[in-house]
Amino acid sequence: MSSATVNLFASFAVAALGAAGLAYTLTHPGLIAGLFDGTSHPPVLATRADTETAGEDLTSGIAHNNPAGTVTLPAGQYGHFLTDAEINGREIDVMVDTGASLVALSYDDAQRAGIFVKPADFTHTAQTANGITRVAPVTISEVQIGDISVRNVQAVVSQRGASERTLLGMSFLGRLSRVEMRGTTLVLEQ
Repeated sequence: MSSATVNLFASFAVAALGAAGLAYTLTHPGLIAGLFDGTSHPPVLATRADTETAGEDLTSGIAHNNPAGTVTLPAGQYGHFLTDAEINGREIDVMVDTGASLVALSYDDAQRAGIFVKPADFTHTAQTANGITRVAPVTISEVQIGDISVRNVQAVVSQRGASERTLLGMSFLGRLSRVEMRGTTLVLEQ
């Protein structure tokens, strides 16, 4: 078997694993439906007084009293870790998903981040709540949360309408030195 064939199969396997994480999220619409209360930012469980004391920014969900290269995310309603990430320098709302192998961009978020795919780029398939959809493998130049920055991140873009939220999967998280759950917080360290 040629190395090109092996690389193609490996790329397909990585994309399929990422799509499985995306499919899980999409097959649980009740979890997604209650995430927002009509604002563009997710609700958090802490009160404003609690977060002012802790140094947390309510709009991004990131606690700012961390050492350099460390970000602490509070669990939102339903226990998900939602935050703002900069993808290629553009702010995108994401959900951290340790069950997703890859970063999985919604079609609209990909365009917002300057990633434009053509119909011919959707070369892989994924099972979603809406059935089987095609995804396009891409490489993101940079993903940043707080002062954590990772370059050249493998990802997939979902077809238009197939996904409502961008998932921050293991192709980003796996490149950090630490990803740790502490009760209702998630600690990320570069």
